[in-house]
Amino acid sequence: MFAEISQLLLCLSLSLSLYFGIKGLALSYSANFQTCSHLISKSLARTSVLISVLILSCFLLLMQLFIVSDFSVLLVATHSNALLPIQYKIAATWGSHEGSFLLWVLMLACWNTSVTLFSHTKDDFFYVRTTSIMLLLIGVFLLYLIFASNPFTRIFPAPLTGQDLNPLLQDPFMVIHPPMLYMGYVGFAVCFSMAVAALTTGEVNSQWAKLSRPWANAAWAFLTLGILLGSWWAYRELGWGGWWFWDPVENASLMPWFAGAALVHSLAVTDKRNAMKSWAILLAIIAFGFSLLGTFLVRSGVLTSVHSFASDPTRGVFILIMTAGIIGAALILYALRASEFKLGQKFSPISKESLLLVNNVVMTAALSVVMIGTLYPLIAEVLTGRKMSVGPPYFNSVITPILVPAVFLMSLAPWMLWKDSKLLPALKSIAIPAFVGGLVAITFMLINEKTTISTALGILFSVCLLLGTIYSAIHRLHLLKINARQNKDPDGVLLQKRVRKLGSSYWGMFIGHCGLAIFALGVTFVMSFQVEKDIVLKPSEVYQLGGYSVKFVGVRPISGVNFNGVEGIFELRKDGETKARVLNPQKRKYIRSDDPMTEAAVDYGFFGDVYLSLGEATNLQNIEETSWTIRASYKPLMVWVWIGCLFMAIGGFVAIFGKKQSLAMPSKNERLAMNTNLANKQNEKTVKPT
Repeated sequence: MFAEISQLLLCLSLSLSLYFGIKGLALSYSANFQTCSHLISKSLARTSVLISVLILSCFLLLMQLFIVSDFSVLLVATHSNALLPIQYKIAATWGSHEGSFLLWVLMLACWNTSVTLFSHTKDDFFYVRTTSIMLLLIGVFLLYLIFASNPFTRIFPAPLTGQDLNPLLQDPFMVIHPPMLYMGYVGFAVCFSMAVAALTTGEVNSQWAKLSRPWANAAWAFLTLGILLGSWWAYRELGWGGWWFWDPVENASLMPWFAGAALVHSLAVTDKRNAMKSWAILLAIIAFGFSLLGTFLVRSGVLTSVHSFASDPTRGVFILIMTAGIIGAALILYALRASEFKLGQKFSPISKESLLLVNNVVMTAALSVVMIGTLYPLIAEVLTGRKMSVGPPYFNSVITPILVPAVFLMSLAPWMLWKDSKLLPALKSIAIPAFVGGLVAITFMLINEKTTISTALGILFSVCLLLGTIYSAIHRLHLLKINARQNKDPDGVLLQKRVRKLGSSYWGMFIGHCGLAIFALGVTFVMSFQVEKDIVLKPSEVYQLGGYSVKFVGVRPISGVNFNGVEGIFELRKDGETKARVLNPQKRKYIRSDDPMTEAAVDYGFFGDVYLSLGEATNLQNIEETSWTIRASYKPLMVWVWIGCLFMAIGGFVAIFGKKQSLAMPSKNERLAMNTNLANKQNEKTVKPT
């Protein structure tokens, strides 16, 4: 019964989204729009909330079908079983193609509802067109969901038990990783819709950028958090000891991340200086386009990946057609309107605008490198018929020279001024951070023979960025304190007011740049100084690893709700310490699917991780006494990679909460004036002299 109710709710959501999306766009072009804009806005807002409630109900009903193990539903029968723990039954709701796409549509509806909730004045062309475009996007994806990827299809007769959820997905991080990733992917739909709405109204200016910035920051922050959780999942679950493999599906999430980073910075220029408008519009389209492309790559089956859990080329064709249609239409509109954009305010080659422009060039170059490495094997296979792959050596060798200098340039950002600045004072300001970074780099070159020139540069630029960003904040606060003292502010009221006036965008930048520096330093140390060995140990044998002694005590059998296996027992001691920590890597075999799985054990530390993964036994007849192959790794500053990513995500979220008008629309009178202006422009275009 739940499945049939959900089918009806999906069809109702489809009808509402298409009807009100088309109606909203049509009314925004009507001659009497100005007189009824408030009613139209209210109608669209209520419809958006209703659609979100309907799709959420469908999603919760699907989750209930998984929880009660209703195997008469095809999706439940193929992705769950009665032995599956309840938390993984919930995760199985989005662990399949159909369920994940329902989650995608739900996220899209929630973002649309957020626009209606946080845009307080809704009686204008821009709001109506943005919401109408979002509703049409929801309608298009619902069409695909209902007719090509329906999660509520019944099967008769129903099997007595289901198959199983992919063992790789039976991990706590997979409960939250896909929702976070999809929040980022789908969040760029808001920026896309606002960009298309701005193109249709012809009002591409700083006001549009001010409205778009919070949504771009939110989408990018969610995507950063999703990538972080996915990387941590791969580090713990796959048993390889790596955190980024340049896997095609990983790259599919990295491409919109680079586009989103460029968009966030270009919108700042458009907001503050009314410049780079055309480029910001294009980035808003591209960021959402790469989100759709990532969905196609993951769900079409055209890629072979450790992260790809769906393979259906027929569905992939539908997704590709949708992507081409949506992004193609937006790019055609952009091409038609690009010539109408007025040039923004001019700026000097040495200025904050120029530095942000360089940032955009770097992000775009990195995006191009990842795109070529990801798509080239697919194109080559179509043309030649042979399977090809592009591995980590290509990405590491090409993208590193692009990103490493960019880290240094970011340390100059807080010291540059808008419109016109001086390079020498900025360089002097980071002299001490650069000196400290150079000192640290030289020290490592002297004490560690693994320190190459590229490693030293990575250390230098990362330390320079971290210390330079912190120093700039201290310097700015010190100047504000001096100014407050000169204005006789004994109670500190003026100082507090001016600190608050810095705004959340500044503190978001501060946290995000510190996070990037921490991340870059962690990556530099892990890539340069990690120790990784595949060894064979018998019980009671000891192995020295990166300042630790690893004693293999033995193995013991284990069993879970839906798996059996063995668990290794290792005693880990840091050199010079007597107290041992126990690590228990596991080898599991899942009962229903009979799939083997490796569960690594990690001793997390602020200065380094010890990573152990249990391999195969040399004598299966006596597993408690035989030798075992073990992958043992020491990864210095590995946790800094996670901390840095978390700081970047937090910085993105902090930047959202600026002044009230950052999320809200301008006042009613301002909107009324804009409506009148836009209505006059519409009339000028429709009434032509004979």
